[in-house]
Parts: sequence; C-alpha cells; structure tokens
Amino acid sequence: MHSHTRYLAPEDLPNSAAGQAVADGPILRGRFLHNEPMSRHVSWRAGGTAKRVYIPADLEDLRLFLQAVPAEEPIHMAGLGSNLLVRDGGVHGVVILLHGVLKRLAMESRSFGIPEAPKGMEDSGLIYTESGVAAPKVARFAANHNLVGAEFLAGIPGTMGGALAMNAGCHGDETWNHVAQVLTLNREGQLNERTAADYILGYRHVTLREAHEEWFVAGWLRFVRGDGEASRKRIKELLQKRIDTQPLSLPNAGSVFRNPPNDYAARLIESCGLKGLRIGNAQVSEKHANFIVNLGGAKAADIEAVIEKVEEVVEAKTNIRLIREVRIIGERL
Repeated sequence: MHSHTRYLAPEDLPNSAAGQAVADGPILRGRFLHNEPMSRHVSWRAGGTAKRVYIPADLEDLRLFLQAVPAEEPIHMAGLGSNLLVRDGGVHGVVILLHGVLKRLAMESRSFGIPEAPKGMEDSGLIYTESGVAAPKVARFAANHNLVGAEFLAGIPGTMGGALAMNAGCHGDETWNHVAQVLTLNREGQLNERTAADYILGYRHVTLREAHEEWFVAGWLRFVRGDGEASRKRIKELLQKRIDTQPLSLPNAGSVFRNPPNDYAARLIESCGLKGLRIGNAQVSEKHANFIVNLGGAKAADIEAVIEKVEEVVEAKTNIRLIREVRIIGERL
C-alpha cells in the first residue's frame, strides 16, 4: 500500500506548484516516481527518463492532480506506451500513466442527447470503457456480451485512451465508427461529455474543434447484437494473423507510419529496399516493413534515426511523404 501524498507537497509537485503549497491541501492517493526510466513504460523499451511520473489511484484522483499542476507545466498522458518514444535526453513536465488505473469496463444503458441509434442498434446497449483499458480486452468483452463489430480492436496493441485519441483502427474499421459519446478531462480538472460533432475526425487523426487541452478518460461505444461465438472466433483469427505477420517477439511500437491513400506504408518501404535497414540496434523489421524493432539496447536516437531515414528515402524515391503514427516526445541528448 502506498502512503498518501498531499498533492501540494513541495518535493512532489511539478516545479512552481511547490510554491503554492498549503498545509491543508487535499490528499492525493496516487504514486509519484522521480527520474523514472521511460523505457519501462513504452513498448519500444528504449528512451530517457521522465522527471516526474504520476500514477493516479482513479479518475477522481487524476482530476485533483491536474488541478494542482501549474498551467505552464507540460503534461503527457501515456497508456501502454505502444505508440510513444521518449528521446534519450528525457522528458520535462509530468508523465501520467493511465494503464491499469482507468480500468472500468461495463455494459451501460443510457440515453444521449444525440441522433437516434442506427437501425439494428437501438437495443444494443453501450460499452462504457475507461481509457486505461487495453483495446483487445474491449473486443473480448463485446463478444462475451454477444455484441459484434468490436473484433478489430483485438488488433490494436494500445489502450482505449490512445485508440480514441488517434482514431485507431485496422482490418477496415476505426474506433470512432462506434463512439456514442466520450468523457474528457481538462487541466482544470473539469469533466466534459462530448460527441463526434465536437471533433474533426480523420484517418488516425482526431482534433477537438475548440483549442482546449484535454484528454480522453472514457468512452461509450455502440455495437450491434449478434453471434458472440462467431465474434470470439474472429478475434482468435485476427490475433493469429498478428502473430504470423508482425515481429511481436521484439520490442516495437506497432505501425510506425499511416497508410497513404490507396496504398500501404509497408509496401512503399519495402519497395524502396528498406526492409532490414539498421541504425545502431534499431531496425526496420524484416517481417513487416512498417515496424521498427529494438534488437536489444537500442537508443531512442537510433529508432528516431531509422524513422527519419525511411521518410527521407521513401519521399526521394516515390514522392510520397509518410506521416508518422507514433508520437515522439522529450529532448535529444
């Protein structure tokens, strides 16, 4: 059991917040980590340290914590770290880890002030998922409740927070095709319920129409009733396909680049002779060209150098500029 920490404790709060300490401030129930190696928290298993990491106890704890972080302090939310690279010089500000924290997953019936459910979906009920839940878990949960259409989520190696933030998808479907409503949290600790109308949605791209800094903390997803057994079978097939086609035995971050219109990033990269390209201990996978793997002990700089080299060569040879799916934060050494 971790000891309670006053959220305005000078030694724990980011920079200038320490100066705002008050003796009787609310108490946070989460856990602080200092100078934490982010290689422990990203799937590439590479990169520098985070000056401060906070692991909230739950949504209310996260809300209180955000209220205490000064406006100028950068905040980085991370789930499974399956889409994230932290540069070797580390990251300033606060990294907040949500995987295994915001983990509520349940069936909910609720009425939204949004357009009527599409035909065939009226009585389906909704899946409420907090953003720290792994996407494949939601796929299995849907199938176990005889809801179909969530199978594609089994192929997404991150959390639902990340899936909502980037409209993650595969096998011809995308997360936001199924979103009824989302719950977001801003820096002031305010919760907002939003719908797709509040966002500009695109391929691997979600932007809030108003310029506010806020994060997805939960969502309500809508799927149709159907054959749960068939859905579970399909999930198994998709997972097997991942094992067969992706280099899952080595640390990686999934697809590094978005697929260009009417083409595949992997095909372009391979056609440019880049499969197997290696810098340091980072390599374009020989199994799937849109994956970059850590062969062991790779530095974040190696991985970033491979990403940049792939972009450069593909653009020079095909006139197509690949767009990254992965997020890179922090300082170069």
